[in-house]
Amino acid sequence: MKHVLFAASECTPFIKSGGLADVAGSLPQALAEQGMGVSVILPLYKEIIESGYRPDMEEVIVFSTPVGWRNQYTRILKLNDRGVDYYFVDNEYYFNRDGLYGYVDDGERFIFFSSAIIEFMYRTEEHFDVLHCHDWQTGAAVAIGSIKRPHPGMKTVYTIHNIKYQGWFEHSGFGEMLDLGMEHFAGFEWRGMMNMMKAAIYHADIITTVSQTYVDEILTPFFGEGLETVLADRRGDLYGILNGLDTKGYDPLSDPAISSHFSSSRAGKLENKTAMQGALGFKVDERIPMYGIVTRLVAQKGLDLIRHIMHGFLESDVQLVVLGSGDTEYEEYFRSLEARFPGKVHVKVGFSEPFARRIYASGDFFIMPSLFEPCGLGQLIAIRYLSAPIVRETGGLKDTVIPYDEYDHTGNGLSFANYNAHELLDRLEYSLRLYRMPEHMDALCRNMAASDYSWAASAQHYVELYDK
Repeated sequence: MKHVLFAASECTPFIKSGGLADVAGSLPQALAEQGMGVSVILPLYKEIIESGYRPDMEEVIVFSTPVGWRNQYTRILKLNDRGVDYYFVDNEYYFNRDGLYGYVDDGERFIFFSSAIIEFMYRTEEHFDVLHCHDWQTGAAVAIGSIKRPHPGMKTVYTIHNIKYQGWFEHSGFGEMLDLGMEHFAGFEWRGMMNMMKAAIYHADIITTVSQTYVDEILTPFFGEGLETVLADRRGDLYGILNGLDTKGYDPLSDPAISSHFSSSRAGKLENKTAMQGALGFKVDERIPMYGIVTRLVAQKGLDLIRHIMHGFLESDVQLVVLGSGDTEYEEYFRSLEARFPGKVHVKVGFSEPFARRIYASGDFFIMPSLFEPCGLGQLIAIRYLSAPIVRETGGLKDTVIPYDEYDHTGNGLSFANYNAHELLDRLEYSLRLYRMPEHMDALCRNMAASDYSWAASAQHYVELYDK
């Protein structure tokens, strides 16, 4: 049986800032269910210690990790959860801080983390056949692991979750932080800087990303963020495997955050909607369609399209609930929308997991018109909670949302092709027409209920990849 070590900078249920944590938390569990040996390694952040997990951890080993000319204290702690071993890299200097990212020494922090992973693999009695690293924070581990080969025959897999965030740092950091000869500098350097993602792409045995459409997109200049030529050189080793959804964690039949449980029936959804309408001071009427938005308030999420057309659309008899935080200009826009349409628009700036789930469970439609979206989690949750996604055809959105066809009653959402506000408005107006035809809404709900985006199929693809 192969044994895979996942390396990630965040992982549910311990620590989360985005979708990477969901993948690092759910995929190892799905692989373990298929009989594969799986372990996960991540930093021991201050937040993890304070959340109460620390008493259940056992110390495994203590050693020094070279970071350039320094040797940094490293302690590895271990916790088993549902058949998966989780290892935590403890160093108070680097990780006993508020938050995960955004520090001026992030390059050094995650080069230390990457180096500590490889040192641990040298020193542990565990044998790992595959080191599977995620995003730029573990890019150096791929490179160091490939160069130093911690175990005979060990292979490396690297997953790009979002190519926009690459880990760029001054090239002088190579000598200051990495214990490698200068003959390896070319594998890290890109356009005069040190690039952690480029280093991983250059050195990994296999590269994956989180949907097949995103593979095709990042090979183009518009989506490739400057790395398209590096990826083109590795095209034969590049695979797209769609992220799955933790269907046990996101289950409208048992979700404690929602007021009425349901599976494939619209009746349960309508009970959640009327409860939400009452709680928000909206008109309580199940005949009024409710639209939801749960997102980071940044340009990538297609918010400029929404800004162009939403005022006009809200003149119709509709309701809108928005949850998210991000750039000030978008936060202020949605607040102004709420002020202009009292009783029809509710905006909560910030994030609340229970409120997000209530939006998914209550909404009839979920708006997600992203400029780019490597895979996307929102549309998968929306489908699971029978909130028909309205998306732009990009990345994982294109791979998971099948446009509804009212002639043969197929499809699980609505989509448009071009990044154009009027195409979004057309789909919103079409959704309003569909809502007035119960036979189509019933069919749409049946199709969403029949959609299977659990981790099982994706985990099997990874098993095949590890065998390869």
